[in-house]
Amino acid sequence: MKRMWKTLLTLTTAVSLLILTACANSEGGGAGESKVVNIGWSGPQSGGAALYGKNTLDGMNMAIDDINAAGGIKVGKDNVKLKLVALDDKYLPNETATNARRLKQENDATIIFTPHSGGVFAMQQFNVQENFLIAAYTSEPKVTEVKNPLMVRIPPTYNIYPKTFSKEMMKRFGKKVALIPGTHQYAKDWTALFKKTWIGLGGKIVAENPVDYNKESDFSSAVTKALSSKPDVLFVGGASQPTALIIKAAREQGFKGGVIMMDQAKLEEVEQVLKDPKLLEGVIGVRPASKWPTEGTKKVVERYKKKFGADKIPTSEVLYNYMAVHLFAKAMELAGTTDDPAAIRAKINDACKQLSEDKIPLSVKGLSEDGSLITTPKAMMMKDGKYVEIPLSLN
Repeated sequence: MKRMWKTLLTLTTAVSLLILTACANSEGGGAGESKVVNIGWSGPQSGGAALYGKNTLDGMNMAIDDINAAGGIKVGKDNVKLKLVALDDKYLPNETATNARRLKQENDATIIFTPHSGGVFAMQQFNVQENFLIAAYTSEPKVTEVKNPLMVRIPPTYNIYPKTFSKEMMKRFGKKVALIPGTHQYAKDWTALFKKTWIGLGGKIVAENPVDYNKESDFSSAVTKALSSKPDVLFVGGASQPTALIIKAAREQGFKGGVIMMDQAKLEEVEQVLKDPKLLEGVIGVRPASKWPTEGTKKVVERYKKKFGADKIPTSEVLYNYMAVHLFAKAMELAGTTDDPAAIRAKINDACKQLSEDKIPLSVKGLSEDGSLITTPKAMMMKDGKYVEIPLSLN
């Protein structure tokens, strides 16, 4: 008899714990309780692009902390707080697909972020069927060409940069370019467009030596091979750290020409690696996000430095992903749901109009028909030790 009562007591305790756990995560929640909604992320947390991945996570975590500290969001009758669930995909699309299914099935994530085009393409194969929204942090134009109804592309596309970058380099340095791009899908696509643009403007490609930015750490031999062709300009790009190492190797080998960087690499991060601004002379890339001339941007930059250190500078990855989390959170409020991706996406435009500038610091105007956030990109180049804005040529 004693054994039976002991067993019943154990079962009762276990059931009680399960009920308490269920209530803590319930749809309704009691007074003072909040529903917890998971936001998924799959990206590089290891390898050469690890810091690139960390920057996107820093922006997302900062936004989630701000939202939760303010009491979360109100979705219907629920008080909702957000939780970020991040999985390492090592920058490999097949790993992204595996992670996405896990995030959806195990963590019930309605929104899944990824910071690379290969991962976006992989998830596009099944996200509509499995009913989750892709938050695509990639400038690859092709991800929106398929018009996936459950996707939002966060940054502007890279196809607005090659013509301006090429014209500026030809005018200042010459028409011979050597290519040392990355080998990941985004880099391949960027390189293909750049080659077409450069040749179309009368330029000549004198060398092409792709390298794996995610695995290599010594790029000196690839740089030596490229420089043997006597180029006026180098074309490089991947994550900021390996990109900086390629530029450093080129300067150490005496190269004094211009450098075109794909938009994944960030001038401010490359400068931190190189230590010497002189090594950046003649390098063109996207405008550092921290130099965006709005009060909202200044406020977010100040909060970032307070959180991560006075010497830290938030990149575009940080600010765009910070902004995106706020947009999706506000869209959930306006849609009155946390688990209907189509309804959430449909409220992105309204969210853009209702959020204050310190929540969307990069002046997002809305969502285009193809699922792209509408922003105003800028380019900058290091000239005589100073960043100078280069007007983008759209013709």
